[in-house]
Amino acid sequence: MPVVEIENLTKDFAVGFWRKRPIRALDNLCLEVQRGEIFGFLGPNGAGKSTTLKILMNLLRPNSGSARILGEPVDTVAMHRRIGYLPENPYFYDYLTPVELLTYMGRLSGLRQPALSQKVEALLENVGLAYARTQQLRKFSKGMVQRIGIAQAIINDPEVVFLDEPMSGLDPLGRMEARRIMASLKARGVTVFFSSHILPDVEAVCDRVAILNKGRLQEVGALEDMLKVGIEGHEVILSGWTADILEEIRPWCEEVRCMGNRLRLRIGRRERLEGLLSFVYSHKLELISINPIRPSLEEYFQQVVR
Repeated sequence: MPVVEIENLTKDFAVGFWRKRPIRALDNLCLEVQRGEIFGFLGPNGAGKSTTLKILMNLLRPNSGSARILGEPVDTVAMHRRIGYLPENPYFYDYLTPVELLTYMGRLSGLRQPALSQKVEALLENVGLAYARTQQLRKFSKGMVQRIGIAQAIINDPEVVFLDEPMSGLDPLGRMEARRIMASLKARGVTVFFSSHILPDVEAVCDRVAILNKGRLQEVGALEDMLKVGIEGHEVILSGWTADILEEIRPWCEEVRCMGNRLRLRIGRRERLEGLLSFVYSHKLELISINPIRPSLEEYFQQVVR
């Protein structure tokens, strides 16, 4: 049974000053997220990602359609004890320290001492903020606020975590830590649903992704299946070549690059690849690797959105 179910979700906003007109943010969105997966929700600015997450959190009401989390409608209060949420632009009372904030959030989630203090210290260590445990949040950088936001989203040991642009404002080390936290959540059976526009991070951690554009679902599926579509050729790396052999190899290749004692070859057509491999085996060259050349997630994303 899916842990997140979205059926024909539609949301309009009224814009304008005098004569307001409706703008459709979501258009009959249908989506399912399975238990234990890391699900990436992609789309350009204004695609409807944050609107979807706010509807799932019961912060917005849709014009039509429905959504369920853990088998319950999104307005079920008891269900919200079992989920965590990080908004796109988190804001916390900035005179609190990380320890005070997480203690407050933990008490709201039903945690009590001494387990609560142990949980707070472990989370601060996990998100790399143990050194700033007594520093007021008003002195935090955007990336530090984002880290404490991730910590508060998981303090109640949720079954599903919703993260809206969790990598925003994080430096490369912070992004790596966020990916590690997501992987550890998945290892514990937690479902992670997050939106992002930082595509290399999505490619690194997600099991499946959905691409949203102008409120409509464009594509959904496993990353490896998406990126298998449209293989543009193959990259072959050889060793043990000579100048004479190089000249015989060139006709099969679109691109030849020498890297010390190795050759990197780009072959476009499959029949040329088969001919090259026969040549390599017959001349007893060392085949280091052969890999398909396919679009990156960023390139695929641009193709779908366009």
